[in-house]
Amino acid sequence: MAPALGVTIAHVVSVSEAARQYLQYLVVERGLAANTVESYQRDLRRYSDVLAARDKTELGDVRTADVAAFLASLRTGDADHQPLAVSSAGRAVIAVRGLHAFALKQGLAGDDPAREVTPPAPPRRLPKAISVDEVERLLDAAGATTGARISEAVGLDVDDLDLGADPAVLLSGKGGKQRFVPVGSYAVRALQAYLVRGRPALAAAGRRAAPAVFLNARGGRLTRQGAGGVLGEAAVRSGLTGASPHTLRHSFATHLLDGGADIRVVQELLGHASVTTTQVYTLVTVDKLREVYAASHPRALG
Repeated sequence: MAPALGVTIAHVVSVSEAARQYLQYLVVERGLAANTVESYQRDLRRYSDVLAARDKTELGDVRTADVAAFLASLRTGDADHQPLAVSSAGRAVIAVRGLHAFALKQGLAGDDPAREVTPPAPPRRLPKAISVDEVERLLDAAGATTGARISEAVGLDVDDLDLGADPAVLLSGKGGKQRFVPVGSYAVRALQAYLVRGRPALAAAGRRAAPAVFLNARGGRLTRQGAGGVLGEAAVRSGLTGASPHTLRHSFATHLLDGGADIRVVQELLGHASVTTTQVYTLVTVDKLREVYAASHPRALG
């Protein structure tokens, strides 16, 4: 009969024995893949080594500070182990948290010292942006673009366009939230040319009139995949690699911020519900700030 939860008996259960039982549970009860279990086994062996160096060999002696020390050692390394990348360190912490949660549930320990220790956060990946010159090359090959999501662009209907004195389009974003965004002169000219010369021919191929602005060769609404294919072909013609609708959206935001636009304005143009989401683009412009500083400040090279 397993001991009741909350009874501290960890002084009779070693860390290695608890790890053995936990790994067996992962294999038998959870059915984890062999490679995953082997990774967890390596992580827990490293954990045991760190605890042993701190004179903690029994599960009941482990405290939150010991688990935190293990996390720190993952990133810095030690005499016997190389530093781990954030993703690998995160997996190791998850293995340790799983061990202690299992031990508590099975009555092998009276508390969970790993509960408050969270895996390291992965670094914020900066959006990929292409230069203004590269955007212009792409536009010459494919036509204009905006900061709209690709789903918003292909979701446009003709009635959503206002190409009058103050050109704008009505975009339907995430959660059905709608917003008007201005359309630049290059995009207006491209849209007008397409509506007069391109769209009628595409519409004629369909069985019935489609309200969509952008049509495919069969006269139906252009899909996200279809738009991505068109852009990909244009990227090849312009000599660019890796250009995608998402890249253009990132570039739109980055170029606005580089040009001095207020982040709240960029937030509205992109349709972000929170400015926190938009702030990732400010990280992209750090290199621009460094360039200006190095070129302009008299002590920059000191």
